[in-house]
Amino acid sequence: MTTRIDTRFAELAKQGRSAFVTYVMAGDPDLKTSLDIVKALPKAGADVIELGIPFTDPMADGPSIQAAGLRALKGGMTLKKTLELVRGFRKDDNVTPLVLMGYYNPIYIYGVDKFLADARTAGVDGLIIVDLPPEEDDELCIPALKAGLNFIRLATPTTDDKRLPAVLANTSGFVYYVSIAGITGAAAADSKVVGEAVARIKRHTRLPICVGFGIRTPEAARAIAEKADGSVVGTALVDALQGSLDAEGRATPKTVTAVADLVAALAQGVRGAKQAAE
Repeated sequence: MTTRIDTRFAELAKQGRSAFVTYVMAGDPDLKTSLDIVKALPKAGADVIELGIPFTDPMADGPSIQAAGLRALKGGMTLKKTLELVRGFRKDDNVTPLVLMGYYNPIYIYGVDKFLADARTAGVDGLIIVDLPPEEDDELCIPALKAGLNFIRLATPTTDDKRLPAVLANTSGFVYYVSIAGITGAAAADSKVVGEAVARIKRHTRLPICVGFGIRTPEAARAIAEKADGSVVGTALVDALQGSLDAEGRATPKTVTAVADLVAALAQGVRGAKQAAE
């Protein structure tokens, strides 16, 4: 079964360019503003959207994304409302791939079968669940693949050649390479090191490899895009959103444009990589 993710990466490969993948937290700072932001992302240049599922205990997230999750939870965001947001987005956009990223606990509580059915109907294309290792594939990964969703796995600088086959075994859509050891937003990605890591992973898989963590500027996005099939930016977008809020943490008229303008600048960086690589 071909998903929107497969289709999008095939199109980009034909164009000879890298994907720009954006991450925002669902429901941050409120459901309506969040939907407006997600709707603005493709127009601003996002090729794939990752939507964070707010969770109380996000162990891989740095302070910015943790704060975004807490803002969303404070605003009443739930997994059910996250799927409603996806449905709202799909009313106007049936082509942009959308991936839910988060932790297993909210899905487990929702019920795996019900969640997969509802996610598929809402218009979700893939899942990145950071706390489910390959040893737990029967829990969610295999059922997700059977339901027609891509299950996207993280590889890190500590994922060696011995571990890689297990990580890649049931992965589909793309591989998410975490460019730095540690939490999101903590350090800058080194494009030379990333290039070597991407080349190593490509010896094990034909899937596209997208690189995230540590990309904040158009220049950094371009440098990574020259080495990988996609650049993922999250913390920088969440910081732009946070900087636009009022003293009480509420959306202002600047909030949507603050995110969209940064996405447009970063997207130009990624698109510029095609020329630089030729």
